[in-house]
Amino acid sequence: MKKSWKYTIAALLLLVFMVVAGCAPGSGGEENSSGKDSSGSGDSSGNGGDGEVSGELEIQYFVGGYGDSWWKEVIADFQEEYPDVSIKEHAGPNINEEMRSRWVSEDPPDVVYIDGAGSSETQMVEDGQLMNLSSFLDEIELEDGTPLKDSFIVEPAKYDGEVYSLPLVFDTWGTWYDSAWFEEKGWEAPENFPDFMETMGTIKDEEGIAPFVTTGQHPYYFLRGMMYPAFGARGGDELLTQTIQGQEGAWSSDEVMEVIKNIEEMQKEGYIDPDFGALNHTQSQMNFLNHDNAFIPVGFWLPNEMAKDKPEGVEYGFIPSPMQKEGEPYAIVPDLRPLAIAEEAENPEAAKAFVEFVYTKEYATSFSEHTGALMNLQGVDLKESDDVPEFLIQANEMINDPDKVQIYQKPHPMSADLETPISNSLVSLMLGNITAEEFVEEAEQASKEYRKSLE
Repeated sequence: MKKSWKYTIAALLLLVFMVVAGCAPGSGGEENSSGKDSSGSGDSSGNGGDGEVSGELEIQYFVGGYGDSWWKEVIADFQEEYPDVSIKEHAGPNINEEMRSRWVSEDPPDVVYIDGAGSSETQMVEDGQLMNLSSFLDEIELEDGTPLKDSFIVEPAKYDGEVYSLPLVFDTWGTWYDSAWFEEKGWEAPENFPDFMETMGTIKDEEGIAPFVTTGQHPYYFLRGMMYPAFGARGGDELLTQTIQGQEGAWSSDEVMEVIKNIEEMQKEGYIDPDFGALNHTQSQMNFLNHDNAFIPVGFWLPNEMAKDKPEGVEYGFIPSPMQKEGEPYAIVPDLRPLAIAEEAENPEAAKAFVEFVYTKEYATSFSEHTGALMNLQGVDLKESDDVPEFLIQANEMINDPDKVQIYQKPHPMSADLETPISNSLVSLMLGNITAEEFVEEAEQASKEYRKSLE
């Protein structure tokens, strides 16, 4: 499984880097308002069991680094295709908080794109908020007749073998730097953790700055962008699964402790910006672009999100986060943003029609044009694009070299019930308020309480 995963992702990462230039299983199977099985039974045309798609369709989507122009295009095209559907959009950078009361009161929108702060796919599955899409996925085909389930770059997350969301956006976290600044100063991009520490030490001495910054308001940036690759490098998919699921003893294992000790060392050496705790993600990115810091862990939305704020002369450089030991390849853990249908959807037939409508190679191409990122579909021909930035060309060569990069797979996103307390402890560790040993103890306690909540 690991080998086939590696080669599938490597092949598709070759495509994206050649072309783009920017959070307990639910009650699937119960009847919903349409009288149909919520596992998604119905024909594969997207028209539902009776062939009619009409009524009001509510769609919730987060607007962040990818923007909203792609959503506007797709929704307008869907409206033209299904004129009897009245579409109501709920969108914006704070939409997850704004819609929280709707979900809690079991009056959710029909379709939800799960992304951004305040969202957690795993939490929504555990709370029974998402429809079981396993049977529906079996029926969906692309425009050329290829089954959608065989066309993903990365397969959907599974919870006890069931599918509750479909991965829409393919992304990966990594560490960014200004390659033009590095060339000017004669600094080398680090190839492993000892290199990383040496480079940060040089930058601190020469520039008088804390070289590394991240957002303290959203600590999962560091967790997913730096720690997950480190866990993959030290314990593979197995360790990733154990830590994400909060399995007993995972966070106090020797492999994890080694990673935590490295983070503690970064803090003690003064390499982590002491003010990071107060920064949101755009503030930390702006500080990075202004050379207040030299490294930042972010996904591939960074150039698109900061396009209007990038100072002249800054050139984006990207490497997989260098948390691995000397002599080992970089580690990458893909990050997905999924599309789902609410278990309590008022218009499940229109919701299914919309979800199927989105997954085409045409809209995958359009997504790359609008966002500079990749939709989670194989075989999308984007080679005629002229907007390939240099950092992507370099990243492509690196990531598709198996001697340089190893790709690891997490089972599903970490539940917010576990990620939140671990993130809080992580901030304390990175501020120097607790030791590595105290962090591990708190992480194990959070894992214990999380496991108990699932009983």
